[in-house]
Amino acid sequence: MESKYYISAYCHIKNGAISVNGIPDFKDDTEAFAPFAKKAYYALKIEHPKFFKMDNLGKLAFIAAEALLKTEYTQEIEENIALVFSNRSASLDTDRKHQASIGNMEAFYPSPAVFVYTLPNICLGEISIRHSLRSENSFFIFDRFNAEHLMLYSNSLLQEKKAEKVLCGWVDFDAEDYEAFLYLVGMEGNIENSIQEINRLYNIL
Repeated sequence: MESKYYISAYCHIKNGAISVNGIPDFKDDTEAFAPFAKKAYYALKIEHPKFFKMDNLGKLAFIAAEALLKTEYTQEIEENIALVFSNRSASLDTDRKHQASIGNMEAFYPSPAVFVYTLPNICLGEISIRHSLRSENSFFIFDRFNAEHLMLYSNSLLQEKKAEKVLCGWVDFDAEDYEAFLYLVGMEGNIENSIQEINRLYNIL
């Protein structure tokens, strides 16, 4: 009989608000993402100086992981949490900034600083560094939120014993339109790791 896996916790970030397990954790009326992210960083009492070098996608993923893992962290499982993230825009927001620097012939200088701590894999890397994760990680690009893929991939990692838990979800940032939904899958929890339940949690906000 195939083992069943469960969702033990989940987090949303959207429209200036962070919620964990459906309970508001932080809210700010600032419309722009940058000041919201800065305020959330201090509200969550994060200490990670490299945060301020990240692009917006990296900051969004980092804050979501921090908000969620602070409720689930234990030393025993820390190194065995795999990361399976996805989004629609990849690093398009930062790509546009780089293109703008190239296209401005009067002030032409494609600054390397634009690409410091950018791209989807940096999200995974910084979260792994922060929480000393040494398990597998992947970042997929889809047209829309894909609950089926996340379920199948996370179940596979757990069945093959490549991780004790899997942090899954959707982290998308594009021109101030941002959304994060992360959830933690393992052997324990009250919510079945099924397509129906994942979609239900995703659509709560």
